[in-house]
Amino acid sequence: MNAAVTFTRRAGLALLAGATLAAALPAQAQAQSDYPNQPITVIVPFAPGGASDFAARLLQPRLSEILGQQIVVENRDGAAGNVGMDLAARAKPDGYTLFLGNVGTVSINPYIFSSLRVKPLEDFTPISIVADTPGLMIANPKFPPNNVKELVEYVKARPGQVNFASPGTGSVNRLEMEAFRREAGLDMIHVPYKGGAGPAAADVMGGHVSLMFVTISSGINHVKGGRLKALGVSTKERVPQLPDVPTMTEQGFPKSVSSSWQGLLAPAGTPQPIIDKLHKAVVEAMKDPTIKARMAESGVIAVSSPSPTDFKAYIQADADKWSGIIKEIGAKAD
Repeated sequence: MNAAVTFTRRAGLALLAGATLAAALPAQAQAQSDYPNQPITVIVPFAPGGASDFAARLLQPRLSEILGQQIVVENRDGAAGNVGMDLAARAKPDGYTLFLGNVGTVSINPYIFSSLRVKPLEDFTPISIVADTPGLMIANPKFPPNNVKELVEYVKARPGQVNFASPGTGSVNRLEMEAFRREAGLDMIHVPYKGGAGPAAADVMGGHVSLMFVTISSGINHVKGGRLKALGVSTKERVPQLPDVPTMTEQGFPKSVSSSWQGLLAPAGTPQPIIDKLHKAVVEAMKDPTIKARMAESGVIAVSSPSPTDFKAYIQADADKWSGIIKEIGAKAD
């Protein structure tokens, strides 16, 4: 084959590739401008009835109304949320499969599960945070300290004698307490439980364990009912539901600001116009008075991110915080 023929053939192939690309670009643009034109699935990586499921189903009708398409909540639980997260990460990046991640799946699991294939900030594009659930330090009503200052004095006088519960070695509840006790310089004993916070909190109520961190949503009714007492909240400001409980910051521990958040993410590679449309829809939905009121009743704060970029930065900072503590204490998956 002579050089002239080779050049002609290459030129023809280049023109064909260019024509194919030119034809594809308008089709992609059309698909993005028409989005969404079919139902959207939101994968919740936990069983029905939990905090993530509550947030997803509360958001579902308003988001469906705004986007003009049905929102389908699909519960795919297993392996501390890793099953659903893996499934969502490998979905087609077209905006029709989303993931409701949280602090555990996105900011903690990658650092305690050595076999986890998903790298959240590489395999997902963050859209927006949707719910913020502050932590609450609770204790048995008969436990002598009534605030964090008294707790520090009490534990320092009894190194290695005071125990604290958590729903698992790598849970955010455990890590919150580890962060606090390191900031305060306390020697305490960790008592891990299997599963949710319910069994651990029950043993705190029963006096078998002294204290623990829980989410406000799971502990508020027990505190109001006198079955537990609250020593501090992990928010920057006091929460309306427990106005008499001081923040950890007020009590001298500004590093003990944390929360169990929920947020929407899409598979990496989802076109930016679709991400932006979803973000705008979430921001509008989270302003809904009904959603805000329903979340507030459960001790959850309805929030949204200023932009997808802001949410990504929020996740990165959160992951940096918890991964540092995980490395320091050597936490592994139960």
